[in-house]
Amino acid sequence: MAPAAAHEPEVIRDKAAMRAWSRRRRAEGKAVALVPTMGFLHEGHLSLVSAAVAAAAGPVAVVVSIYVNPSQFAPTEDLATYPSDFAGDLGKLAATGAVAAVFCPPDLYVRGSAGHPAAGASGGAVSCLEDAGGHAHETWVRVEQLEKGLCGSSRPVFFRGVATVVAKLFNIVEPDIAVFGKKDYQQWRVICRMVRDLDFAIKIIGSEIVREADGLAMSSRNVHLSCEEREKALSISRSLVNARTAALNGNNHSQQIKDQIVQTLEEAGGQVDYVEVVEQESLTPVKRIDRPAVICVAAWFGKVRLIDNIEIQTTS
Repeated sequence: MAPAAAHEPEVIRDKAAMRAWSRRRRAEGKAVALVPTMGFLHEGHLSLVSAAVAAAAGPVAVVVSIYVNPSQFAPTEDLATYPSDFAGDLGKLAATGAVAAVFCPPDLYVRGSAGHPAAGASGGAVSCLEDAGGHAHETWVRVEQLEKGLCGSSRPVFFRGVATVVAKLFNIVEPDIAVFGKKDYQQWRVICRMVRDLDFAIKIIGSEIVREADGLAMSSRNVHLSCEEREKALSISRSLVNARTAALNGNNHSQQIKDQIVQTLEEAGGQVDYVEVVEQESLTPVKRIDRPAVICVAAWFGKVRLIDNIEIQTTS
């Protein structure tokens, strides 16, 4: 198949304009598919666009949101240094020929304008995440069990922020389809459960992990790895592949698998946040891999925290 012709997507920054745009597309008989991102796009993100097109049964209008969500970062995390390249992102999305619009709001938590009680001293809008004057953002979406453990243990505000901003995006964009990468496995499951529990009429697609040629899972944060750290980080994907092979060959004791992965990562110079073997939907730990499971890993290499996982489909 020949590559799609480049098509410059419409850039939308205003929430009301975004909602109106989606409603016009639906009135034209198109489904609206949303791909939420935080920008600094790579091939993994672009694969989500392809998955969005493939998931639609008929004509589809794909929206990619680019928004670095402050509410999912703790004060000690890398919000200030999260990489960005908006012009580069637009070029990559245009080259796909499949993206109709890019939604890039300046701040989804701003309230107030001149004369409004939530306005700042200068009369402009202020972020209600920072406003302590009685107008702060105080409504949060929690997926109480699935947000525990794994990344939720070391990042206690993360999934509260993720679920809330995704709910906001769903209410603004009003998509029929939304696509999330399975590299962020717990995030994908949290969103699936939120959609089920709150009756969002949205089809959630989990798209497979996209890897570099050497196996490293694609991530916007990979740019912060030194050459040496990047080479060491390959121990993550290699240990996961070895663990899956062992499990499928009958060595399915979770603790033994976890211990081997931890040893491999530490010998490579990584600092392990967690290694867990959990059931795929509930994310509850399993002692033996005798049902569909996923091995999830988070580890630091230098100042970069990387996550990865591998699914294991077995019933014995």
